[in-house]
Amino acid sequence: MPGPNAWGGGARQLLRRVRDLMASPAPVEQRLNELVRIIAASFVAEVCSVYVMRAGEVLELFATVGLRPEAIHKTRLRVGEGLVGHIAALASPVALADAQSHPNFAYRPETGEEIFSSLMGVPLLSRGRVVGVLAVQNRIARDYDEEDVESLQTIAMGVAELVSSGDLVGASELEPRDGLPMPMRLIGISLNSGLAMGRAVLHNTNFSLTRLYADDPEAELVKLRAAMSALHASIETMIDRLIADGREDLGGHAEPRDILETYRMFAHDRGWQRRMTEAIRTGLSAEAAVYQVLNDTRARMSTISDAYLRERLIDLEDLNQRLLMHLTGNESSRRDLPIDAVLVARALGPADLLDYDVRRLKAVVLEEGSPTDHVAIVARAFDVPVVGRVPGLLLKVEEGDPIVVDGKIGQIFVRPSDEVRETFAQSIHALAAQKALYLTTYDLPSKTLDDKDIALHLNAGLLLDLEHLKHSGVEGIGLYRTEIPFMIRQGYPDVATQEEIYRRILDEANDKPVTFRTLDVGGDKILPYLAKTEEENPAMGWRAIRIALDRPAMLRQQLRALVRASADRHLRVMFPMVAETAEFITARQLLMRELEHTEHEKQCTPSRIEVGVMLEVPALAFQLDSLLPLTDFVSIGSNDLLQFLFAADRSNPLLAGRYDGLAPASLKFLQHILHQCQAAKRPVAVCGEMAGKPLEAMALIGLGFHILSMAPPALGPVKMMIRSLNLAQFQPFLLDLLTLSNHSLRNRLTAFAQDHGVVLDGNSK
Repeated sequence: MPGPNAWGGGARQLLRRVRDLMASPAPVEQRLNELVRIIAASFVAEVCSVYVMRAGEVLELFATVGLRPEAIHKTRLRVGEGLVGHIAALASPVALADAQSHPNFAYRPETGEEIFSSLMGVPLLSRGRVVGVLAVQNRIARDYDEEDVESLQTIAMGVAELVSSGDLVGASELEPRDGLPMPMRLIGISLNSGLAMGRAVLHNTNFSLTRLYADDPEAELVKLRAAMSALHASIETMIDRLIADGREDLGGHAEPRDILETYRMFAHDRGWQRRMTEAIRTGLSAEAAVYQVLNDTRARMSTISDAYLRERLIDLEDLNQRLLMHLTGNESSRRDLPIDAVLVARALGPADLLDYDVRRLKAVVLEEGSPTDHVAIVARAFDVPVVGRVPGLLLKVEEGDPIVVDGKIGQIFVRPSDEVRETFAQSIHALAAQKALYLTTYDLPSKTLDDKDIALHLNAGLLLDLEHLKHSGVEGIGLYRTEIPFMIRQGYPDVATQEEIYRRILDEANDKPVTFRTLDVGGDKILPYLAKTEEENPAMGWRAIRIALDRPAMLRQQLRALVRASADRHLRVMFPMVAETAEFITARQLLMRELEHTEHEKQCTPSRIEVGVMLEVPALAFQLDSLLPLTDFVSIGSNDLLQFLFAADRSNPLLAGRYDGLAPASLKFLQHILHQCQAAKRPVAVCGEMAGKPLEAMALIGLGFHILSMAPPALGPVKMMIRSLNLAQFQPFLLDLLTLSNHSLRNRLTAFAQDHGVVLDGNSK
């Protein structure tokens, strides 16, 4: 069998025979039997078999030449069982000279395959799903090469189309649905909070290929190049439209425009284009070549656990789909949305939301997705609720289905009952009323009923968040996460790029203080250009200040950019994940060196510098006597601090609710830190999630914390709580509770709020 580089005469004749068979009016099983006979002869193999996926992830032998005929429809293997099941599980080819020595080999006596030594198999892929396996076998040991595998993959494209036609196995089995269109509740994860109701609009990315194979590779390459040029032009148009609409700044330095710049870089990737070119030279049409790369991408994505790589593969998949649109003339396939659209998709690329009129988009629901997906970042910029990782979503939702999306909890209701719809309609109305009520507090002072000032600050990571500084009454940015521009780029941003970002942030803050947290990556925040190390405990591993001190050039460049951006202005820098005073000393020395470097270059330096620490590691709380004289301020990151205090992974669902930040132990620990800082006359703030929840914030204020920093949506609820709280009444009540041995003080604190008219939800009082 000639390989792809010698893809001529006999091979082209084989492709023509496959194409003719697919178009034949003969019964589909007859065509499949003829296909395996032709393929076996062409590959000089004694066996060729086709296994088809059945319901329950079972692969059934449907056609064979070389194995015993009585094994057809009798031999069945689960996905992962035997070599055929192994190929289906991997969604990738396998070629073995000695198949029976492989640990996954499973002997089936009814097939008679014990006399065969070698095996080569490829998955049958349709729309990214494995619908079967095509395999050839030889009696003698045979070393199948890459050309053999690629040739079989090319043939498999046609076999997959035949298998997925619905004539062999009904479409209802290939894509099982849940029977009648009954109401159902589906669980995912929240990618962006909010409530919404609307009707499902399926993001259509499926294409019907009319030509799988082509006789003139050069003509197909010309078509591919033309479509690629059209794709590049469409991305440029999209970027220009963002600028013309004035939307390029949404989301700050993770803005849609910045994301599209990254997307444009993917579109010019030579490796991606080379894979399609090679597929065309094997005899595929331009459309089929793109489709094969798309299927390969989907199959690869299903086996990759690394979150960042999966997200980038989604970007590549979106490019494949857009290129197919240009090849098939479907550039305008993105139709207008109804006014209550809920976009439903397996996954979305970074440009997809911008294809639609986001003013009509109520919510997005995804079968894939993670909080750091580019599409999730864009959705947050437009305040669109998003629920992701909903298993089997596309098998359970039909076009036009009514859907309720609860982005706060991460659940959706498909075809909800009247009672569910009415309940959520009331919740949406109440949420809108709450937001309107919170707006009325923005210009009011953040004081308790007994006139105690509580300073409210903002946690931010996007320029869009800084809009809240203008109308929410906050005193500044208590935590600015600097890592997002590092995460969305393919290379480390240079000093000039970082300096521009930080200057824009300071400009938007308009002289209000901004506390910049230095780069906090590692753990679940992956930089594509930083070598990833496998860690059993990434949250407590190589991250944040530990990376910065091991890679001091990275930290020095960031500090240099911060110093330059803060020329003649106030600079506040905070180092995260510090576990020892010595680490803080080293980091502070690097900052002072950059300050000296800037002065030496006769550039303007900050008018004032404050250097602080983010207290997240419990060990640091017992070094405050040596640390505090060296710091200007302390900020408590309650999220990590409490999970380390209780040795409880907060992302582990098995531990949900087991430990509580309102337990006496955690409150006493926070009180210890507060007293140490007060004694040293160092300001201390809380900037973790505790500060943004009204009940937890009430407890913090009762302990004596008077500086809280939180996400923008929490500002209104927390301020309403503060303005309804009499601290003189509450503080002795709380301090008495600290001596209890209860699992949590939550119920007692809630009862106090109810009894004393403290507003916790916008509806009290």
